[in-house]
Amino acid sequence: MARKGVSSDMDADVAVVGLGTMGAMAAWRLARSGADVIGFEQYGIAHDRGAAGGESRLFRMAYHEGPQYVPLLRRARTLWHELAELSGRPLLTTTGCLSIGPPAIAPMRNVLRSVREHGLEHTVLDGAELAERYPQHAARDGEIGVLDAQGGVLRPELAVLSAAEQARAHGARLLDRTTVTELLVEDGGVRVRTDSGEFTAGRVVVTAGPWTGQLLPELGRRITVRPIVLTWFAPGRGSTAADYAPDRFPAFIRDTGGVHLFGIPVMDGTWVKTGFADAWGDLPDPGSFTRDVDEDRLRPVAEAVAALLPGLHPDPVRHSVYVEGYTRDRTAMVGRVHERAVVLAGFSGHGFKMAPVFGQIAADLALDGGTGFDLAPMAPDRFAAAP
Repeated sequence: MARKGVSSDMDADVAVVGLGTMGAMAAWRLARSGADVIGFEQYGIAHDRGAAGGESRLFRMAYHEGPQYVPLLRRARTLWHELAELSGRPLLTTTGCLSIGPPAIAPMRNVLRSVREHGLEHTVLDGAELAERYPQHAARDGEIGVLDAQGGVLRPELAVLSAAEQARAHGARLLDRTTVTELLVEDGGVRVRTDSGEFTAGRVVVTAGPWTGQLLPELGRRITVRPIVLTWFAPGRGSTAADYAPDRFPAFIRDTGGVHLFGIPVMDGTWVKTGFADAWGDLPDPGSFTRDVDEDRLRPVAEAVAALLPGLHPDPVRHSVYVEGYTRDRTAMVGRVHERAVVLAGFSGHGFKMAPVFGQIAADLALDGGTGFDLAPMAPDRFAAAP
């Protein structure tokens, strides 16, 4: 159905460029709203070259980045359950999410503010309680644990596939293995040039992740491309996979002694997944992305696991690499950059858990010009006046 003056001779009401996490969610919510949607993806649907992958990702309501995200997370959690029900897939498993660290550091203060200001179900554990309840973690003096009861584990590849399937079920045309080479945003509409021809739409939603700079160079200058490296560890001698099962070992984030380690319980019967956040340097562009990581570069993760999770064998049994776009303030850029263009970019390693609500926001902005969420801190032009 045409919206807001979109010409009926165009290929679609809204074009979505990039069908990774944010793009697939945006296509779903747009098509569900009745818009005629066409989407473009340079790889296959649910590919393994973007920011979200690795079989599992954290979901948390008690947020290290600040309590202002909790309203977004609440809506995202509702939409995750909706998508899981529609798809028939277990996209979100509630394991709880355990934050561990000294209570005075900023991430833990934000966690405590999140649960208290928004009335989230939680448990605060002192050092002795943490050691008794979760002996898998090596407790240190001065640390506490905060268990976010609504936290858990998401399935990224299945989530993207499920959102794309729902978009198609509502009539969206999703063109995979189709590279967008140029966007022309004009007063009368949008032209999307690809390696297989040109398409027109009334509006465009750009969800190209670390490739955003190739289509929107001005915004691209505000995004730094970085790899995300994930590692898997086996239970060591004296431990079993059951010790790290979701009912005994919640998803976790730990900030201690300068180490920021996150992890996932055993979800498929074998391995515990862990990772460092934002510790792998910068890339000149997403084209320089590689899955090769020298063993010496993995050693700090292995050392952190040996010190903090002593029941695991300290050498990773495997690793994988993904690529993400980061902003200077680690806050995404979400908003309109033209009357006919919406961008979602620069999620800085912590956007996946909110992907469904950002998909809804993209649909609201494209179709109605606004949203009920406060996007001022995410304004794409907020860096324009900065040196």
